Amino acid sequence: MSSIAIAGYGGTGVITTGQLLLKSAAKSGFFGLAQRSFGPQIRGGESLSLLRFSEQQVLSPDDYYDLVVLLDTDHVARFRGELPLNVDSTVILGSIGAKVPDFVTESGAQVVEYPLDDLSNETADGGENIVVTGLVGYYLGLELKVLVSIVQKHFAHKTELLSKAELWLASGWEFAKTQKRSLNISLDVGQSDKSAESPDWVINGSEVCGYGALEAGVRFVAAYPITPASGILEWMAPRLERLGGSLIQAEDELASINMIIGASFGGVPSMTATSGPGLALMTESIGLAVASETPLVVVNVMRGGPSTGIPTKSEQSDLNIALHGLHGDAPHIVTAMLSIADSAYTSGWSVWLAEHLQVPVITLSDQSMAQSDASISEPTLWPEKAERLYAAEAETPYERYALTHSGISPMAIPGEEDMMYTADGLEHDIKGTPSAATEVHQEQLAKRAKKLTQFDYGTDWAEIQGEGDKVILCWGSVSQVAIDAQQRLGKGYKVIALRLLAPLQVDALREAIGEARQILIVEQSHGAQFRAWLRAHMDFPCPHISLALPGPLPIRPRQILKVFAQFEQLATEVEHVANC
Repeated sequence: MSSIAIAGYGGTGVITTGQLLLKSAAKSGFFGLAQRSFGPQIRGGESLSLLRFSEQQVLSPDDYYDLVVLLDTDHVARFRGELPLNVDSTVILGSIGAKVPDFVTESGAQVVEYPLDDLSNETADGGENIVVTGLVGYYLGLELKVLVSIVQKHFAHKTELLSKAELWLASGWEFAKTQKRSLNISLDVGQSDKSAESPDWVINGSEVCGYGALEAGVRFVAAYPITPASGILEWMAPRLERLGGSLIQAEDELASINMIIGASFGGVPSMTATSGPGLALMTESIGLAVASETPLVVVNVMRGGPSTGIPTKSEQSDLNIALHGLHGDAPHIVTAMLSIADSAYTSGWSVWLAEHLQVPVITLSDQSMAQSDASISEPTLWPEKAERLYAAEAETPYERYALTHSGISPMAIPGEEDMMYTADGLEHDIKGTPSAATEVHQEQLAKRAKKLTQFDYGTDWAEIQGEGDKVILCWGSVSQVAIDAQQRLGKGYKVIALRLLAPLQVDALREAIGEARQILIVEQSHGAQFRAWLRAHMDFPCPHISLALPGPLPIRPRQILKVFAQFEQLATEVEHVANC
């Protein structure tokens, strides 16, 4: 397993380098993760490509980087928190005589100067990123012909650059061959051929999310572009058209949410994608969908907040607004994607739940998933097409909001004879006629809650890994970090990663926790929102600790291991006091 970071500034192409290496490793049979980090600028500014490769699927960052390549040293200090180094790390400076950043010196990492700028300029100005592709590819043990094929495909429509790119690539490769140095990042290329698993797809979280939604039946999308959710819309737009659907770029978030309410009211499974500021604008209309029992899906790709916050960094701090942001008693569903690979399954399940239960579903992703690429096995899809309960033609008089055993009432398509009804935000009786009567309000409140709380969500409410009496509770992209930590900790540790956040499956969660002795709640928020949500609904059978860290820095496995070590130290001290 190898972790590599490449940093550059203003058009040095380090993100392209990461993509080329990810695709080359995937073609060689290795799994990988390529994350990206940017500064706050709209254009230009510093950028960072963060890579991890392995013989097994990897979907979270490691504790430290084995290799860091710095094409720019003047601005990289801004990334010091995102580039954890130790004495086993190697840092390559891209030019001779470049200043070593203070945080690199403090880490104790080995520093090497390579004339990457001169190597690229021998061919043509620029191209350092392609030189780095060849250099790192050699150290990883990838074959040159594989790297060449990926570079040729990347520059297929830029013929004027292709020949230069091939020379840049070769120069980096040949230079690495002349260096009598081992960087401890080599992958066993021969071993990959023996692996039972190999990556089938190179894709990012936005694309996987859109794929799952389309496969589940979404045929209309309306949205206003916003970082980091726009990638979902860009990927879905042409594919929706090929499936007979459509995507509209609305003038703002208010228009987009109301458009999908209208399309869904007309019988078309509908979705929008946004981020925190957009979700805040949508909440009133989501309440209309609750009251009118109109199915829809809102994909909220979380970023640092509040307000404009940190648009290019990840955080899990939209949980409270997703759970509590609607006024009145407005029961709805909140789901969370657990990884890039899981995004297809969760988005498809969310579409199915919305249609089946006639309810708005807010499904949460985040910047670290949506804007990261990964080489993964073929993603698992939700197996069922989204279908809603439609009213039969013979049903007269039509009662749109009939009080059924399941709480789900047959829905008519507008224009069907003898099945017209009022669908607005006013409280209504079983026929849809507005009413302020106490008994009507209570009946409809109970109906809307009942269909969600009494529904059997099966085993999809969470992913559980490991066995033991030390439990990690988590959700969203942090789940993969928790699983990485659990695998290092070994026997006795269990991860419970919640895919369904609301309605919280208290009985199932209590059973999964069992007779735990220690519980660690892990989340990427300053206010420990996830812990508060859990504790509002249940007591724990044992001591618990909250590891709640805000963005923009990702949570890493070693931080989870450190908390459990503190747990053990505390337990030892308590036992010692008791014995005294």
